Amino acid sequence: METQHSASLEQSLARTEADAEATLTTANKVVSSVKKFRDAAKKGNLRELPRMIEVTEQAIAALRQQFINAKESWDFDEETYFSGGGFQSELVEAARQAGVKIFKQHEMIYCYPYLIRIKAQERAIQIDKMVERRLRPSILAKHLRELQNKPAKFKSQAFLECLFTAYSMILSRHSEEAMATGKIVKLLDIYQLLTLLPGQSKEYTKEEFARDIYLLDKSGIANTNQGFVLNLVVPSTGGKSLQKSIRVINEDGQEKKYYGISFKRL
Repeated sequence: METQHSASLEQSLARTEADAEATLTTANKVVSSVKKFRDAAKKGNLRELPRMIEVTEQAIAALRQQFINAKESWDFDEETYFSGGGFQSELVEAARQAGVKIFKQHEMIYCYPYLIRIKAQERAIQIDKMVERRLRPSILAKHLRELQNKPAKFKSQAFLECLFTAYSMILSRHSEEAMATGKIVKLLDIYQLLTLLPGQSKEYTKEEFARDIYLLDKSGIANTNQGFVLNLVVPSTGGKSLQKSIRVINEDGQEKKYYGISFKRL
């Protein structure tokens, strides 16, 4: 017989859910017995009262045993499951079966346009900034499908203006000619400037920044309010720029790389 140590989380939760349902059924029998016990006392049915006391006692004992069985059946090895990558793999597989476009790369799960992190110690996942504690794979897969089917709320123009501000600040250290000629600035330098405050890089990770660059690229919005146009620079194959690029997995599971940006006046 398959133990919960070898079973998937979905199977183990389904089994425990069934145990809880059986416990609830037994609890309803207890309630029914107690009501009959009460009615016998209420009516003064002295012949029925002793029998209902015995029946109620038996029902309570059955409930206690049913709960003990349900409690002992939940022996799922959570530590091994999370630390060994079992949850990540099961979630991705469940989501794919539900029709979700989802891909994993190292510790990151890409579910366009969302990024998912597994917070094993907290027994939760983080979908962008949203913490989700419902970890049953089938429930999560349904939730991710609903999220993915919603229109993206990315504010392309606001992000573009933010990039232009950071770009201008970096070029202010150079000659005026740098801005006029549209000097290329590495996106890693832009990201560093955007996350200067302590702890900011945890609040806005490099992966999220790369995802936002891709969303901006896909939006087609490139003209700033100041009359400049954005140019996204991809790394050259095999060059040093490849090592200093940022990367993202798109909705088709393809890796996109970006190296730098430049702005030129229209």
